[in-house]
Amino acid sequence: MKSVLATIRLFRPVNLLLGGMMVTVTAALVDALNQTDLLMKGTFVVMSFTAAANAFNDYRDLETDKINRTNRPLPRGDLAPETALILSILLFMIGTGISFTINTGAFIIAAVVALPLMVVYSLWLKGTILIGNMIVAVIIGLSFVFAGALFGELDRMIMPSLLAFGFTMVREFIKDMADADGDRAAGFITFPVKFGIEKSARIAIFLTVLLMALLVAPYLMNIYSEKYLVAAFLGIGIPLSYIISLLVKSPSSNNCHTASQILKASVFLGLLAVYLG
Repeated sequence: MKSVLATIRLFRPVNLLLGGMMVTVTAALVDALNQTDLLMKGTFVVMSFTAAANAFNDYRDLETDKINRTNRPLPRGDLAPETALILSILLFMIGTGISFTINTGAFIIAAVVALPLMVVYSLWLKGTILIGNMIVAVIIGLSFVFAGALFGELDRMIMPSLLAFGFTMVREFIKDMADADGDRAAGFITFPVKFGIEKSARIAIFLTVLLMALLVAPYLMNIYSEKYLVAAFLGIGIPLSYIISLLVKSPSSNNCHTASQILKASVFLGLLAVYLG
């Protein structure tokens, strides 16, 4: 039972839920909720890739997580690193196999683009200055692109993917600030490690302001309605404003961790805003 719970935690259930919701929201936007076969396949591909990437990332980050994420299954000793690696490989293979049965576009996005990016990120690009952050943001944005290809509505998913990219970029940068001590000990050269927390806080505030401007863009471009604008303001704009105040007050590790968690929770409200739009 202990190993089962550890495996569930390894996969990050909240992240799996978010991935599944991205596909479901896309289906709702393009009136494809009745295409249950595609919906189930697409959801499983996104969730299996997400779980696989998380497992592989934890396998690679074991030493760093002994400092930054001591409550995770691998540093706690609840699960063997080799088990995480095997699960990751199996889930990547299963997700790739299912994507092959959907259509060419979905297969290319999942297996030819997203999967290599996930592996390359964990092997070589994690802990680099901004590049690693951008890769993660691209991968999250690709979830909407994949879902668009899944239902043959790729063009309508460009704006959600851009919003997801911007949102993830901000969160990943702030996560690097929270993890600076562990990253430094592991030899990672992230932006906060290289340039310090104070300068990083200024960049984080700048990126957050840019994200707030990006949130308004779909309304100004007549892509989304007033419902989107109101939901985005209440669900994302206000939390982002609070995050800015936290960083201005003190860009401490605790405050950065709090900001990162707020952003993660706000993703659900962001999906609601896109759906209402």
